[in-house]
Order: sequence, then C-alpha cells, then structure tokens
Amino acid sequence: MKLKWQLVLFATAILSVVVIVHGDESSVKPLVKIVKGKKLCDKGWECKGWSEYCCNQTISDYFQTYQFENLFTKRNTPVAHAVGFWDYHSFITAAALYQPHGFGTSAGKLMGQKEVAAFLGHVGSKTSCGYGVATGGPLAWGLCYNKEMSPNQIYCDDDFKYTYPCTPGVSYHGRGALPLYWNYNYGETGEALKVNLLNHPEYIENNATLAFQAAMWRWMTPVKKHQPSAHDAFVGNWKPTKNDTLAKRVHGFGTTMNVLYGDQVCGKGDDESMNNMISHYLYYLDLMGVGREEAGPNEVLSCGEQEPFNPSSPSSSSSSSSLSS
Repeated sequence: MKLKWQLVLFATAILSVVVIVHGDESSVKPLVKIVKGKKLCDKGWECKGWSEYCCNQTISDYFQTYQFENLFTKRNTPVAHAVGFWDYHSFITAAALYQPHGFGTSAGKLMGQKEVAAFLGHVGSKTSCGYGVATGGPLAWGLCYNKEMSPNQIYCDDDFKYTYPCTPGVSYHGRGALPLYWNYNYGETGEALKVNLLNHPEYIENNATLAFQAAMWRWMTPVKKHQPSAHDAFVGNWKPTKNDTLAKRVHGFGTTMNVLYGDQVCGKGDDESMNNMISHYLYYLDLMGVGREEAGPNEVLSCGEQEPFNPSSPSSSSSSSSLSS
C-alpha cells in the first residue's frame, strides 16, 4: 500500500510539473468568495490570493510554451549571448507574483494577450541581438542578452550615497529583461523584491525568474506619484487629465514608452528606438494570433508626438538603452 501511494504522489508531481512548464489548455477552476458584493478568486499557484483578477483567465491559459518559443526562436542559437538562460517557466513563475494585481489578467483574454505582447515587446527590443540582415529577421532575436556586454562605466551616481550607496568594486551596468542601470535603480528594485541587489546586482544576470520579476515590477509600478504605471496606461486603469490630453498622452502602447523612458524616446517624432519597440510589439501580436490590427492607430501606438512625463537626468540616459548598445 505504501508503494502504491508513493507511485500516486510521484505521478501527481510529474503532472504538476508538466502543467506548470507547458501550460494547460483548460482553465483551472478558481476558489470563489464574495466580499462586500465583489467577486474574488484564488486560482492556485499562478494567481494566488483573493483577487478580482484571479477570476479571469491566467497567462498560461492563453500563452503557452510553444508561443513563447515562437516569439524568441533565436535566443538559444550558438551566437546568442545568454544561451540557456531565458525560458517560459521563469516567465510564468515571475508573472505569478503580479497576476493577482492584474498583469495579463485585466479585462479579459484579449487585453491579457495584448498586455503580454506589449510587455514582451519592450523586453524583446531591449535584449535583442538582431540586425537588419539577421537570419529569421531582426525581430526574431529577443532575449539574446541578459546583461550589457561591454560597459564603459560602472553607473554609480554619488548623489544617492545616503540612500543607495554604491558597493565598492561593484558595477551597476545594464542587466535583466528591462535592463537595470545605476545604483539607485538596483537599490529601489531590490527593496521592492526583497533581494539585496544593491550589493549583488549580479543576481539579476544569474536568475531568469528574478530578471523577469524586476521587469514586471517596473511595468506595474508608477515612476512617480500622480503618474500611471505602464500597466495602468496600457489596460485603461489610468484616467488621463486635461493636461494629459493636451500632451497627447492616451491609453495604449505609446504611453507605456512614455512612462518607462520619457523624453529619451518620446516627443521626438520618428525615433528609431521607439519604432523598434513598436515593431517588436506588432510582431508578437501577430505571432500570438491576435493580429497587429488590434494594436490601434498610430496615435495610440506611438509616443512621437506626446509630451514626455518626465525630463531625463544625465544619469538616467542609459535606462532606455538596449543591452547590445
């Protein structure tokens, strides 16, 4: 009898791993309760904790391993610089922290697919080693890097010596899925994730789940008070003010670039870096079966005519850089 139960437990464990790694075609039935007239759900490991967003489909319901592989087909080729690092399991494990807060779970399946494509559009463009004549096209090379290959400085800003002092001998060059630069960004992100990134920024390049978590935290978190997060700007939780409207800031992909990069890419008309992010987003929408027509018109896609939220400081000028720069 003991052996029988061991076999049952072993089979269950194997099944659980298969579901986590490959996704599940059928949606997991959530636990449901009503609190003050609001429906809240707990959907297990991927959307844990009572949240209205956990009542929706989770990311693995509509974005599975084969789709991740389709988006990043060249990441493990011999010429890539982070072979074996990035994978679907790390992405989904990281996303599990943020799905109860609406990441990929806001406003139904279509919006979830579009948000995943938008987030990965940023990630793909920043970690790409694609170029104009690259095999498979320049958009097929996302997640090629996980760190800046030839940093020309250590990115220590001494203005933050009392809040995020630089650790002697440590370099704060670009690392991750939405690359982190500078001591203050590592410090702030580390505090949020409860990981000592200020002393050990290399943790980002050693752990793909942590690298995705850092990027998702930035996506979900406003840069300043009274401004939207990239997530809120994209899914429509943000209500533009009259000043936003006059500045041509509207819901959509364009404003996510404005939130994350400001005047480094926005308000500059036909900017190459901006266009590269847009191209990755549209490419991923197509590969996910959504179709680029769902991305909206140019004024939604672009931030070329938007007034930037925040002017960039000299020490933030690398935050929009790709890891191949």
